Amino acid sequence: MKTLKLYGLSLAVILSLNLSCTAIQNSNKTQRGAGIGAATGALVGGLIGGDIGGALIGAAIGGGAGALIGNQMDKQADKIEAAVPGAEVKRVGEGIQIIFDDKSGVNFAFDSADLTAEAKKNLDAVAEVFIEFPDTELMIEGHTDSTGDDNYNMKLSKRRADAVASYLKAKGVSANRFMVKAFGETRPRFENNTKEGQAKNRRVEIGVAANEQMIEDAKAQAN
Repeated sequence: MKTLKLYGLSLAVILSLNLSCTAIQNSNKTQRGAGIGAATGALVGGLIGGDIGGALIGAAIGGGAGALIGNQMDKQADKIEAAVPGAEVKRVGEGIQIIFDDKSGVNFAFDSADLTAEAKKNLDAVAEVFIEFPDTELMIEGHTDSTGDDNYNMKLSKRRADAVASYLKAKGVSANRFMVKAFGETRPRFENNTKEGQAKNRRVEIGVAANEQMIEDAKAQAN
């Protein structure tokens, strides 16, 4: 699968939307999803555009430092793509967006947040890449199809994102690199009027961005 490189965008700094659990429970399909988890390092503020792609546009670094970060992200994106060929891996700005759906093997059965044996195998491979590139921060987003209650789906999407984050942590990826977000059914990638579309929408997405250490190192090297 060919990695999509969007060089026209600027810095990848993942941002978090700070909403309370009460707000999450009261959300519905007309709202834009719920932010769960504490920001660390470069993970500050709120989402731009309301999703990983928007967050990865972030605040601009650009210049020589941005080019150095981009080079590291190119290498990491290629390794992720090789590790899980079925995943959709996009270079967005100076970061990476990874979409795990039914094609990647990291997907979920109806009304389930359980990781399958195949999902665990593929996440093992992704964990190795994340460990190899430690100076990044990771946003894990959970999603559902539109079947069922809005509030229930928001909680289900949280459980899915938590399941992926917990598994990666258990495999040695540092816990302070993670932020978890739940979107429920609010951000489908496919139409929910078919079983195939519903299966693709039961997914997790991961955003990868430079942490503060990588940014500072890139600036120092560029200067």
